[in-house]
Amino acid sequence: MRTRLFKKLLLLLLIFSTLHSFGQEELEKELADNKPVHEKVAATFKDIKLVNGHTNETIHQNELEFKVDHRFGDIAGGNGGIRQFFGLDHATDVRIGFEYGLSDRLSIGLARAKGATDVQQLYEGNIKYRLLEQTTDDYIPVAVTLFGSNTIAAVRASDDPAAATAYRRFSDRMNYVSQVILARKFNSNFSFSLTPSYLHRNFTAFRDQNDLFALGFGGRAKISKRMAIVVDYFIPFRNQADKAYLEQVNGVKFYNPLDVGLEIETGGHVFHLNFTNAQAIEEMQYISQTTSSWLKGQYRWGFTIARRFSFNKKQKI
Repeated sequence: MRTRLFKKLLLLLLIFSTLHSFGQEELEKELADNKPVHEKVAATFKDIKLVNGHTNETIHQNELEFKVDHRFGDIAGGNGGIRQFFGLDHATDVRIGFEYGLSDRLSIGLARAKGATDVQQLYEGNIKYRLLEQTTDDYIPVAVTLFGSNTIAAVRASDDPAAATAYRRFSDRMNYVSQVILARKFNSNFSFSLTPSYLHRNFTAFRDQNDLFALGFGGRAKISKRMAIVVDYFIPFRNQADKAYLEQVNGVKFYNPLDVGLEIETGGHVFHLNFTNAQAIEEMQYISQTTSSWLKGQYRWGFTIARRFSFNKKQKI
């Protein structure tokens, strides 16, 4: 009798254990299926730059981007007008660059720029890393990207000790830029970015600043399926005493760079037609050395052409 009862209890225990195990597996599966997926926001911006300012975007892994930036002379003002064919007779700056994606979050770049000030023949190396990516459920509300560059000036050294190119050592030619790019895509038609920036120039003109902080703003507003308006604006925080000295003694007055562009997607590349009061294209120059004013007609038009190539082995050619 006791043996039968024991067997029945053992059978019930096995059945209960099996049902419990099966129920637990089903519950775990259901919880796993219902686990929230923090989907990443795609294409906050369509390019790695707006006009001059960087976006949070990087180059995808095993992709190479070839980019040409061109800035003409003043459209109006004393150095513009019909005599200069509204700036088309001159080029204030030209930049040719390559960007390569080591991963989807990390890219590196090399570029050569003419330079828009006395500091010319510029060679740039840069690195860009996506630290955080915005998610569609706002689990991560903003994207955070880090950018850093080193620019070397190859121009011949000046004999004037007060000049910006009075180099005595190779290290004098070095210039550094660090930026934190905060970006958010509010909807499919509008994105915005905020860019705290730090510039360090190893050598500058007399009474100019070696270290400079700046704050950049940028935005993209879509106007059609393949066209958008892009804008970026930077506020450099200068030492007022040095700024006043340069204005009074050297006659150099600085302005905040404001850039407005029309972005056009054309399949394999993105084309920008832009207007800006910044003569330069490199961060170390257009943020710190913009001496043209929109209000005086000292703005210019330019263009950017970017073409991207994929070296992904899985992709069929």
